[in-house]
Amino acid sequence: MNSKERFLATVERKPVDRPAAWLGMPDIYAQPALFEYYGVKNMHELKLAVGDDFYAVEVPYQSPTASAIYAAFDWYMDGNVDAEDRTLTADGCFKDAEELEDLDFFKWPDPAEYIDVEECRRRVEAAPDDKVTLGMLWSAHFQDTCAAFGMETALMNMIANPEIYEAVDEKIMDFYLKANKIFFEATKGRLDAVLIGNDMGSQRGLMLSPDMVRRFIIPGCKRLVEQAHSYGVKVIYHSCGSIADIIPDLIEAGVDIVHPIQALAAGMEPESLKEKFGDKVSFCGGVDTQDLLVNGSPEDVRNKVKELRTIFPTGLIISPSHEAVMPDVPPANIHALFEEAQKVY
Repeated sequence: MNSKERFLATVERKPVDRPAAWLGMPDIYAQPALFEYYGVKNMHELKLAVGDDFYAVEVPYQSPTASAIYAAFDWYMDGNVDAEDRTLTADGCFKDAEELEDLDFFKWPDPAEYIDVEECRRRVEAAPDDKVTLGMLWSAHFQDTCAAFGMETALMNMIANPEIYEAVDEKIMDFYLKANKIFFEATKGRLDAVLIGNDMGSQRGLMLSPDMVRRFIIPGCKRLVEQAHSYGVKVIYHSCGSIADIIPDLIEAGVDIVHPIQALAAGMEPESLKEKFGDKVSFCGGVDTQDLLVNGSPEDVRNKVKELRTIFPTGLIISPSHEAVMPDVPPANIHALFEEAQKVY
């Protein structure tokens, strides 16, 4: 099997020769050590050297205030949007908004002005033909709406003033649906999957009730999934933390793969997820980045991959349990993850 065949079989939970494996998106400060370990010069070379089944592509977005689409909105209206150190908790520009008219002062960005269509094509065409081309769309409308108000105010508005919360969320959804359409059209026929998502989970449970997730987050998820599926593209849906309670809702929304299995979060044990949902959806993750990849030995990592392969003969993409590999992860442990995942037993 090549990478694409392996990925599609995994999505459909059909037999595979060995698991598909994804490196994730190494943090900029983690990249130098990985480059040195693998003897490469850039991310393109690293993806190939690791043996990644995926070739992840960021949407090229450049505005006067942002160089990443996940930081497109200047919620503080100071021209200083920091894609690396963003926070959802600081007060946003809509903190004091109470009526719909109080939203009119904000200038909403038009993604058509800031997405380079030719660069979309160039990035996707750089992917080897047999790799799974993965668009990192994010489209994190819940997180952006939280940042627009400040998280505490946003969550209070869900209860006390849902109309104003939903009005901001809808404007953000309009932005992402338009941006994603530009990317889909530019890369039509070359894209295999996209990653979208919203962080809804803490270590012990959801950050808000399942009913609130169903009202304020799942409808947007469904629209984004339907858009991707209309282009024949599979959807990996991301949320960190303990999200077992709303996995059935993600399945109902059409999600193909749930990412990640954050193995140390409550209710996210691989055995439990396989038992409850293994015949309905596929998963990605499972190799713990909170402790194992940071503090474990390469042999510990290999043993975890063997265990995951036993639990999930198919239906699991082996990957670190956070998409951003951080600088505290030794490159030798990444090598061990891929070396064991790529063995054909």
